[in-house]
Amino acid sequence: MTTHWAPMVELVETVSVGKSKACDIIVGETPIMRHVKNHIELIGRSDAPVLVQGETGTGKELVAEALHAVSGRDGQLVAVNCAAIPADLLESELFGHEKGAFTGADSRKIGRFEQAHGGTLFLDEIGDMPAALQVKLLRVLETRKVRRIGSMEEIDVDFRLVTATHRDLISGTEVDFREDLFFRVAVFQLELPALSQRTSDIPLILERMLQDVVKKDPNIAVPHFDPTAVRALAAHPWRGNVRELRNTLIRATVLFPGQMINGEMVKSYLLNAALPDLADGVRVTDATLPEAQGLPDPEDFRKLGEDAADLDVRRYLRDIEIALIEAALDRTSGCVSRAADALRLRRTTLIEKIKKYGLQRD
Repeated sequence: MTTHWAPMVELVETVSVGKSKACDIIVGETPIMRHVKNHIELIGRSDAPVLVQGETGTGKELVAEALHAVSGRDGQLVAVNCAAIPADLLESELFGHEKGAFTGADSRKIGRFEQAHGGTLFLDEIGDMPAALQVKLLRVLETRKVRRIGSMEEIDVDFRLVTATHRDLISGTEVDFREDLFFRVAVFQLELPALSQRTSDIPLILERMLQDVVKKDPNIAVPHFDPTAVRALAAHPWRGNVRELRNTLIRATVLFPGQMINGEMVKSYLLNAALPDLADGVRVTDATLPEAQGLPDPEDFRKLGEDAADLDVRRYLRDIEIALIEAALDRTSGCVSRAADALRLRRTTLIEKIKKYGLQRD
């Protein structure tokens, strides 16, 4: 697949951690994400429970997938969203039931605890689990046995438990979570950063998303992003985190298939609900947008790759890195220390990059 950045780019100095399963699943090369991936590799081989904490949309289920991949367990990863299932049905979902156990139980149901035997059970939004069910979960973790609703038989289960929440389970005033259960599920804790804390990972995340889009539909015309678009994306607060970024990419793919997206297009149409004027079937291009003058000509970028010498990913990545550094320096009035903080880089690393790219300012 050809790269979809124009030009695309090397954002941070990558640190080789080996070809790991966690690195295949989790996208990000900022120091904070390397820290997360290193911890996944470290604790993934243990059977101890893990609690993943982070804002909604930060990718907690991907972390569960990575932990399962690293664990080497032969069973499957079974995911349950405790907030998405009504409280009166969640027990049956987890424990299963026998035929005739209650009205509507027309056949035996194998619960998620049993389905996860030999694998990993991921309980998302565990803070929404009813108090009565928390007691039963605690017993399962203590005895490693489950009993289907309507049955007297206890069944041995062996699964690795991964839980996730966007809430403060202990001191949060809106959460009624048992302290003894907390210490059972949180033997290890992983904190995921908000996307706003790692904006220099945005091009890498989008590139992976674009690859996934092409895998699902090889004939789709994916959009391209120029450096001004990257700067606009990096400046956005991303309150919905990676999920919001994915929705933004979906809008880009639908509104601007195969087109070069610039910063004005990002701000006008991708980061809000506004739709471009498609009256009379006019195709939206840079020239139809306000303040398009002075922006790169899309045709200049579409020509990239026509010659084999243009297929240099490092060159493309370098240009986006330069764009991000310039944006950080602009936003901080040239203060290197604050720009380094914004880019999640060490100050000395940023100074080296500024010298390397000739970005010194008076």
